[in-house]
Amino acid sequence: MSIEIGRNIKQPEGFSAFVPSPFPPRGLFELSQNLLIKAAEADRLIGKLDGITHTLPDVDFFLHMFVAKDAESSAQIEGTRATMMDALEKTAGVASTETDADDILYYIKALEYGTKRLKTFPLSSRLIREMHDKLMTGARSTHFSDPGEFRKSQNWIGGTAPANALFVPPPVHEMNRSLGDFEKFLYDEKSVLPLIHIALAHAQFETIHPFLDGNGRTGRLIVTMLLCHRNMLERPVLFLSSYFRKHQKTYYTRLNGYHEGDPHSWLDFFLDGIIETAKESIEISKKIRKIRDDDMAKIQALARRESESGVLVLSQLFREPVVTATRVMKWTGFSRAGALKLLERFIGLGIVVQPLKEGQEKSFVYRRYIDVF
Repeated sequence: MSIEIGRNIKQPEGFSAFVPSPFPPRGLFELSQNLLIKAAEADRLIGKLDGITHTLPDVDFFLHMFVAKDAESSAQIEGTRATMMDALEKTAGVASTETDADDILYYIKALEYGTKRLKTFPLSSRLIREMHDKLMTGARSTHFSDPGEFRKSQNWIGGTAPANALFVPPPVHEMNRSLGDFEKFLYDEKSVLPLIHIALAHAQFETIHPFLDGNGRTGRLIVTMLLCHRNMLERPVLFLSSYFRKHQKTYYTRLNGYHEGDPHSWLDFFLDGIIETAKESIEISKKIRKIRDDDMAKIQALARRESESGVLVLSQLFREPVVTATRVMKWTGFSRAGALKLLERFIGLGIVVQPLKEGQEKSFVYRRYIDVF
């Protein structure tokens, strides 16, 4: 059954633009038995993941890597060639070449800002604009992105102009009306199952395309924000960007199908992503626990003073797994010689490795941990 999400309407300038229907349209929440069963399975796995993450010691340190993994995939969907390792090296101050790592770091900054802000402020158009500002200020963009502001002119996807574009989002006056419907939908938490609500919110946001640039990254941030806002996850440890990156062609095909009247195929794809990603995150969490327990046991077998400083540094490595002696000095208050001695001890224990790089401060990499992600 086709559902009218909107229609292409010819504009005074001569091109056609997509004008969304009042949202949500009639029939959108009439779900098949297959979708309901899949939503229940996805919900069960999210609950299992949330429970497992509660068993992780120092869970807030681990979160940074989950976020970095999502940031890498989300940026790569938009054409960035940088990797999570590039971003970690840049944070550590040992990046050897120019990369697009800032795209990843801005994404992390935007999500960390948003999840913190969400504790005292509702997920709303205003918060979405604030996150876009953090995401795009100083970031690489294909053209002027006007960080933190909804567009005041027509945009388009593909092609060189609206007349030959693959998709033309709503003109500004229709965009503002659609954003009003979208914000009301964000607040409506009782009409449909939470995961269906989140999936539809992402698809509708991408259809409206309210920013000049950065819509895809912002829309994927909204998914994570809603998972936390709807109390499905206490902490953001499930991210769909890697799934969307893996199935990028299908991702775009299903989003296009959504606004063309087939939202249920989009929902099916989205729920498959939740199931696949939740399973992966559960396995990652188990592996993290084992690595942490193994390496903590190695450190606790050392002499007391060395063990105490080692435990402190190991905990920090879960957040920043690429470090220098300068960073360890800051964490511990050690001299440079003391910090290097501790890192050499970590090499001897098989906890960190030292890449062969010339012309910069020595870096030390918690490789086994990074490889889990």
